[in-house]
Amino acid sequence: MTVPVLSTDIDEQSHVNNTVYLRWIQDVATAHWKSLASAQSQAAIGWIVLRHEIDYKLPASFGDEIVLRTWVGQASRLKFERFTEVRRRIDNQLLSQARTLWVPIDVRTGKPTRVSAELRAQFST
Repeated sequence: MTVPVLSTDIDEQSHVNNTVYLRWIQDVATAHWKSLASAQSQAAIGWIVLRHEIDYKLPASFGDEIVLRTWVGQASRLKFERFTEVRRRIDNQLLSQARTLWVPIDVRTGKPTRVSAELRAQFST
C-alpha cells in the first residue's frame, strides 16, 4: 500500500508526526484484512489494538511517498501479532517498523472472540 505524506501529517519539527504512523499501521492492517478475509468474517469480526511497539529509524517529510507493508506473525485464537514496515518509496529507506498485537472482537457484542484455525492459517506467514 502506498500513501502520500500530506501537509496535515507534518508536525512542528517539520516531519511526519508519530500519530500519523499509528494511522498508517491501522490503515494497512485494515486493507490487508479486507483483502483476505471473507465477507462473512469481516461482518462478524472486528479488531482492537492491545499493544503497539514502534521503532522510528528516519523521518518522513512532506511530499514523500510512503510504502506500507504488513504481515501476520504468530496468530492464536485470541491474539494476532502483526508486523509493519514503513519505507520511503524513492530510496526504499526503512523509516519505521512496528509490532502490534491485535485482539479479534465480536462486532455484535464488542467482546473478544476466538478465530478459527482456518482463518488463522489464511493470515499466517
